Amino acid sequence: MMNLEDMENRLKTRFPDAEVKLADMTGTGDHIFLEIQTSEFEGMPRIRQHQSVMAVFDEELKSGKLHAIQIQSKAK
Repeated sequence: MMNLEDMENRLKTRFPDAEVKLADMTGTGDHIFLEIQTSEFEGMPRIRQHQSVMAVFDEELKSGKLHAIQIQSKAK
């Protein structure tokens, strides 16, 4: 289970200019919906955008603490 505030803080640490919206899709904290917009995604293919977001939570995804993240990403 992940705390949405902690997730937002980690994303903003990695992507300082990011606009982030998070939602717990199941109420269990392990299925998350994420909207993220940052200038770092400029010119980056969507798959790379998603990979860079997933890397922020690599440990939690591997351990099962976080099961799934549905990502909507775009450049500023």
